[in-house]
Amino acid sequence: MASQNTSDTSTVMVLDGTDPAIVTDYVHPHSRNSGRQEDSVVPPKTGGEFQVDDNVIAALPVSGTKFVTAYHYGSSMWGLTAKVVTELPGGNIRNYMLKVVPNEKPGRYMLEGEYESAKAMHQVVPSFTPVAHAWGALKNGPGYFLLSEFRDIGQQPASPGRLAMRLAELHRNSVSPTGKFGFHVTTCHGRIPQYVGWESSWEVMFGKILGRAMDIDEETHGEWEEFNAVRKLLFDFVIPRLLRPLQSEGRNIKPCLIHGDLWDENCADDMRTGEPFAFDAGSVYAHNEYEIGYWRPVRHRLSHGTYVRAYKKHFPISEPEEDWDARNLLYSMRWNISLSVLVPISGQRKVVFDDMKILCRDICPDELAKVEAQFTVTGKNDSTDVADEEEEEEEEEEEEET
Repeated sequence: MASQNTSDTSTVMVLDGTDPAIVTDYVHPHSRNSGRQEDSVVPPKTGGEFQVDDNVIAALPVSGTKFVTAYHYGSSMWGLTAKVVTELPGGNIRNYMLKVVPNEKPGRYMLEGEYESAKAMHQVVPSFTPVAHAWGALKNGPGYFLLSEFRDIGQQPASPGRLAMRLAELHRNSVSPTGKFGFHVTTCHGRIPQYVGWESSWEVMFGKILGRAMDIDEETHGEWEEFNAVRKLLFDFVIPRLLRPLQSEGRNIKPCLIHGDLWDENCADDMRTGEPFAFDAGSVYAHNEYEIGYWRPVRHRLSHGTYVRAYKKHFPISEPEEDWDARNLLYSMRWNISLSVLVPISGQRKVVFDDMKILCRDICPDELAKVEAQFTVTGKNDSTDVADEEEEEEEEEEEEET
């Protein structure tokens, strides 16, 4: 349960209890600064001084804690991160990690979603998940904050065997509060809000998750006619063929709590204990295999086969087993199309287009052949057409300005 501390301008959500068991996140992946949870001296600064908002200080979880200092620490693509140094009533020093997103709408979605994700994961596997102490609106400016306990990063990403064991434990032991797929608040992949509405059918749920992500990509990059034509085949033929069997003919899958953004830089081994932990979560109750669709792209170190093989030892493949690789490719599209939005120069829109055609060629080859023939005749059958059109528009705008 959560309690509320109110100020004259905002509400701060704080976890009950004064001594949460686990630690936090947001440390730069290559940082190796040591510092125990409680030290007898203030650790040296690693960055410039960081101005801490009044509502953050009010949210410190131990009553009577004194704020000592804070400084820039680590990095975040979408916000600011800092190490907050405090003195407990007994005189010991305790460090916290602070993330601030100085933007109203995405900031709320991102940090409320991350707070609720960490809270849900910690209830299932406390040793695997950082505990977020509080989140809320800033008092002295637009935006939101998330305050967590500090934890030192060791090996990154986490070692395959232990990571797979803890992740499978999270998936296996979690229980959806509604018995359905979804989540109770909006969560994000990066800064992109994702669909979380409760659904009984995983086929329907995944279709809405992927569809929304593709819509955002189109809003970002513009319409691509052939992509949309192949996308229709994916939704009409491929998704039903690959996902409907999971919940038919006597088969069923449970909605599992997933981390939702588990890649190389969001997991590590704890430097002090050696235990794996994961952070920066954007959870949803989903098919467990959806989580590791993120590991398929070769850009990730988690793509190494040892991680997937280790996971399969702890969580058996869903039936029909022969569809596993095709499902994995399908699930990877969700992560790749979001990367297309988050990092436009990544080229992932074309990757998703090619992957859709791979699955369509296997599942609905005749329908795909008709689409390809149609765009061959029109001369618009390649993503370069879209790029060329965008480049021409930019050149025209530059000429007009001149």
